Amino acid sequence: MEPRAVGVSKQDIREQIWDHMESQNLADFPRPVHHRIPNFKSNKTLLVPTPRLRTGLFNKITPPPGATKDILRKCATSQGVRNYSVPIGLDSRVLVDLVVVGSVAVSEKGWRIGKGEGYADLEYAMMVSMGAVSTETPVVTIVHDCQVVDIPEELLEEHDITVDYILTPTRVIATGCERPQPMGITWSKISREMMEKIPVLRSLRAREQQAGKDVTLQGEHQHLPEPGRQQAVPLSAGRRPPDTPGPEASSMAAACGSPPGEGAPLAADAYVGNLPRDARVSDLKRALRELGSVPLRLTWQGPRRRAFLRYPDSAAAQQAVSCLQGLRLGTDTLRVALARQQRDK
Repeated sequence: MEPRAVGVSKQDIREQIWDHMESQNLADFPRPVHHRIPNFKSNKTLLVPTPRLRTGLFNKITPPPGATKDILRKCATSQGVRNYSVPIGLDSRVLVDLVVVGSVAVSEKGWRIGKGEGYADLEYAMMVSMGAVSTETPVVTIVHDCQVVDIPEELLEEHDITVDYILTPTRVIATGCERPQPMGITWSKISREMMEKIPVLRSLRAREQQAGKDVTLQGEHQHLPEPGRQQAVPLSAGRRPPDTPGPEASSMAAACGSPPGEGAPLAADAYVGNLPRDARVSDLKRALRELGSVPLRLTWQGPRRRAFLRYPDSAAAQQAVSCLQGLRLGTDTLRVALARQQRDK
């Protein structure tokens, strides 16, 4: 396809590709392709990430023995992810050998344009933060020939990923792209709304905040200490005040802040409701570990479809409640809120 004139925007290129693929009937289901990554048949098998990152970044899909073609197709859908996969936690030592990413448009230089929601860029950045990819990990996109166009380099932003190889029905293009890939999550591009929708982001942010990185979100202002005045660091950020035991004293303290003791704040509970009827306590414990919200104590009330999580203080409990919003076990979204504070008897 011939690109449009100078001064083109990313959205202009998206509309050009979408209009052409619709007018020439090049796209496969779902239609129309506008506001989507176009699908088309090229006899290649694609595996997809967790839909919209709602339950984490990675899922290990294991088709049942003797799976038919219909079941294999279903494995690549959101329903298949729910039925035939297990989540891979942030602490898993997973290494990705090849990243396959969808595109609306791509240039032979390796510049890529997605559908405008930023999920592919975010998924890659999260993999960098987890140590799952490196600068040597190749990135491949599979597109129709009509989607290969010239893209002005000035349209690229620092969080945009590029591709090393372009596969079309007729060509394999090695882009030779030397532009560095994103080195991690650009938190200033992440909104509060996105943090609420993607629980795993909250866990990653807590980790990077604990490591001392700038995790200021979009629209937030970083608060700097006044000259000559010490800045107070909340325990919920994963730091500890002077004269408290370090991580070597308690692995639980490293996750939840300083351990309760003499003069410590009153412990606080978080309530977890709407547990699935067939849920096990191990399911909830695994989810809590993956999100970095391990409590001091877990009280399981399975028959009543609820549980209580004990944290060392109200700040830690509130942080856990924020982190667990939107958490799902199976197909059910859990209800999470602060419970009444209760003194230990």
